[in-house]
Amino acid sequence: MRAYIINEHPDWIVPLGKALEASGVPWAEWYTDAGRLALDKEPPEGIWFNRMSASSHTRGHVHAVTHARELVGWLESHGRRVLNGTRALTLEMSKLQQHAALNAAGIATPRTLAVIGGAKEILAGAREAIPAIGTPFILKPNRGGKGLGVRLVSELSQLEAYLASADLSESPDGVWLIQEYIRAAEPCITRCEFVGGEFVYAIRSSTAEGFELCPADGCGTCSTAGAKFSLRHGFDDPILDQLRGFIAGQGLDVCGIEFIEDASGNKFVYDINGTTNYNPAIEADAGQGGATQRLMALMARELAAASERCSVPQP
Repeated sequence: MRAYIINEHPDWIVPLGKALEASGVPWAEWYTDAGRLALDKEPPEGIWFNRMSASSHTRGHVHAVTHARELVGWLESHGRRVLNGTRALTLEMSKLQQHAALNAAGIATPRTLAVIGGAKEILAGAREAIPAIGTPFILKPNRGGKGLGVRLVSELSQLEAYLASADLSESPDGVWLIQEYIRAAEPCITRCEFVGGEFVYAIRSSTAEGFELCPADGCGTCSTAGAKFSLRHGFDDPILDQLRGFIAGQGLDVCGIEFIEDASGNKFVYDINGTTNYNPAIEADAGQGGATQRLMALMARELAAASERCSVPQP
């Protein structure tokens, strides 16, 4: 009986594995890119933690998302406990689905137009959206990860040049979002970390250097700028109750949710990170009860519960 980590990211598995070993939770990686599923057999007993990354395609793992989706469905069909299961995976892979779910829950988001297709459709969508959302606006791939491919566009001519250039990032599912640019009171966003449905802490992430705001150790430049991320000590705001309710309704066991605040104090949620990672400096600042410890405690409880279920004789 062990915890299986659904993963394709070579850097993310290392700190998680060390934390699991230190906490005494037996674990194994279930690597997802190419692979096989024996449908005439049952999955191994234990619990499963979905850590599939939306940016897997940037590492050449073009089959990873499909593998993870089919794997999680297979596991759930056999009654296995999957932390961040099918619904969480859907939200991780689609910002469109995130915004639809947030809007349905009454949580404020930037006004957004989804565009399906290539450069021609993106340009037509921008012309349609500008009267409502104004300029500048944000262009982002529906599935990217780490803020990859997110652009601030000031005018249509700039967008036309970008769409015709070699700099254009791909959106693996062919969906793009044209989104209202929220003018923040300060050049930063806030990321709230939740484990087991409970708020752990909030991080202030500076946007002064751009939109790549992954806080994880090992995410390239975003983990080397020490002042880029800081703990918001004592953060307490009514938005947390909204987010707790949303998380419970969406089956998100572990996540980081990001919002931006304008000069009037209005908060707009724009991203849900189901494969949230914890910055070592932030964790050290948080001290006892940080997100890593909370996650280890959650996995230990889930594993114990799975073991107990297995030991109960079936009628």
